[in-house]
Amino acid sequence: MATTSARLLSLLSLLQARRDWPGQLLAERLEVSTRTVRRDVDRLRELGYPVVATKGPDGGYRLDAGAELPPLLFDDDQAVALAVALRTAAATGAGIEEAAERALSTVRQVMPARLRHRVDALHVTAVGRAGAQPNPQADPRVLVALGTAVHAREVLRFDYPPAYPDSGGAPAEGSPRLVQPHHLVTWGGRWYLVAWDLEREDWRTFRADRITPRTPTGPRFTPRDVPGGNVAAFVAGRFRGSDSAGDWPCLGEVILDLPAAAVSGHAGDGFVEALGPDRCRLVLGAWSWPGLAATIGRFDAGVQVVGPPELRHAFAHLARRFADAAER
Repeated sequence: MATTSARLLSLLSLLQARRDWPGQLLAERLEVSTRTVRRDVDRLRELGYPVVATKGPDGGYRLDAGAELPPLLFDDDQAVALAVALRTAAATGAGIEEAAERALSTVRQVMPARLRHRVDALHVTAVGRAGAQPNPQADPRVLVALGTAVHAREVLRFDYPPAYPDSGGAPAEGSPRLVQPHHLVTWGGRWYLVAWDLEREDWRTFRADRITPRTPTGPRFTPRDVPGGNVAAFVAGRFRGSDSAGDWPCLGEVILDLPAAAVSGHAGDGFVEALGPDRCRLVLGAWSWPGLAATIGRFDAGVQVVGPPELRHAFAHLARRFADAAER
């Protein structure tokens, strides 16, 4: 290496890239002797980096977690990715906007000009749905407590008030919940805890902004698989109104008098198949049969119901309701 400082930066970058490095392999990557590697490791320790020696046939080094945060080293792509993540922190629902803004300012100050220009060119504006209420922000300390319990596989107790206040306007009191926490997930700008409720003996999803953890946590537990084995599919199924981790509870098939290109961009997670220049097959799901029929009706085109009968009955039900509304 040209200089000791450049070699130290390369050594630090290597130590951050993987957990354990054999000393001989580090020497080969840096094109120096193992003795020089030992001296450079000592220099990093003097600068505050907790580099520990690992035992074994070859011996090696590891960058350990320290009591204080030493200077960090990022390559160009990592630095830009960190800045982008901090820019978009307001959309996470984690209540860390102010801290993220301060962190971004700190990172930006030490960036070289070529990277600072790339970061400054990125301006993010969070736009919510018209008329929608902003999502409640989850307390970052609560998220950390939940994540710790999930990682440690420890039974969790917490207060969980109902979503709506009582008739007097005061928040209603809910009974403490006792759960086995399995996953911390985000959905639609909100944080949720996916857990096995020990009292109800069933899977539940809890909004993190309504959780107040109690201490201490309970005993360790053996983790179980969510239904279907995929937490993303399971959560999506719950929000669709289904107890399964699979498809929508109501799935129907129709033929529309529209080209497939005009339908596919508005079909969400539906399946669209072209049947000709002006016809296509659409397989779509919804939380109810009338809801599915109304969604298909938005395409404002001729519809032929392939199945099932429940979808055909839903169209007839809506036709009577809309005809009655027109007469009134």
